[in-house]
Amino acid sequence: MKLRIAESVEAQSKTGVVILAAGSSVRMGRPKQLLTYRGQTLIRWAVGTALASVCHPIVVVTGAHAELVKKELKYLPVSVADNIEWNKGMSSSIRTGVQALAASGGEIDGAVIMLCDQPFVTAGVVNALVETRRRTGKMIVASAYGEARGVPALFGRELFAEMTALEGNGGAKQVIANHPDDVAAVCFPEGAVDVDTPRDYEMLETVERESKESQPLR
Repeated sequence: MKLRIAESVEAQSKTGVVILAAGSSVRMGRPKQLLTYRGQTLIRWAVGTALASVCHPIVVVTGAHAELVKKELKYLPVSVADNIEWNKGMSSSIRTGVQALAASGGEIDGAVIMLCDQPFVTAGVVNALVETRRRTGKMIVASAYGEARGVPALFGRELFAEMTALEGNGGAKQVIANHPDDVAAVCFPEGAVDVDTPRDYEMLETVERESKESQPLR
């Protein structure tokens, strides 16, 4: 039993998570990281999802609303990486997060890139990315929704140099597009849902309310 526990901890430590939470939320009109979903802010929900997965360590990239986001992360077992160039696009946050993860110590063999505004991501989805990479050996394992391949997505360490050289708004999808033959996919239709605008948030609240109303009385 002790051997199995040790092997489990070792496996968990090899894939980290980078949660991107540096944006200014211009389209939302207020910090979407602090919008609530199921009684928690979106950033705490995303962190909770990552912590419940097999991945470790967890790095949260902050930027435009750094101090507000940091307050939400207080006492959580995550590392925070400040992206002082957050206004240069998502690529700057990926660079910041991947560099922080690589420098965190330990044997990191890959990184799962997550957004804080995809509320339907679960620990099961993250774990499926890790398991699919183990099974297929692909450098990239992306979420598949519709015709798209995107985040959350796992990138092998062999791509860290490319990811830290990204510029502008290309982001993770640019890396995926650069390696079409090295991508495996995990079906995740709900990955198409993100919260960018007030209308998006209204729809999310409606779904949550209807879900509560449909639950049987005890």
